[in-house]
Amino acid sequence: MLFRYNHNHGQEFNTIQGLINGLFDSTLASVTVGEKAITRVPAAEINETADAIHLKLEVPGIEAKDLDVQVTENSVTISGDRSTETKTEDKGVTRSEFYYGKFHRVIPLSAKIQNTNVTAEYKDGILNLTLPKAQEEKNKVVKVNLEQAAA
Repeated sequence: MLFRYNHNHGQEFNTIQGLINGLFDSTLASVTVGEKAITRVPAAEINETADAIHLKLEVPGIEAKDLDVQVTENSVTISGDRSTETKTEDKGVTRSEFYYGKFHRVIPLSAKIQNTNVTAEYKDGILNLTLPKAQEEKNKVVKVNLEQAAA
């Protein structure tokens, strides 16, 4: 990987941290066994607005009571257990690509949030979390450095 050097070391660090987080997320998200991929953690989608971070997690086949969601000002942790279904068959072979068992995922957040004001909606196997940003994050002022254009 090639990175272009610039004077904003904070941005470089954020870029590297994002790449490392993505590597771990993609490595831990699925394992290929033979021809099938077994998903071990819920897939996530993050959308950030000026006031909040909206996190969508895919957790099909799990009831809300079997999910544990914990939120700090910097991260969201989700864990749960997908129990195996007991089936009795007299004849034939059953092939299953479902993943059963426990999962645990920690998702770091890009801004501090007010974890006491989080709202959640769980419907059709999709968990939607609205994570309002902390007041200091919403009012944060960042100085933009302008370079003189070469004449």
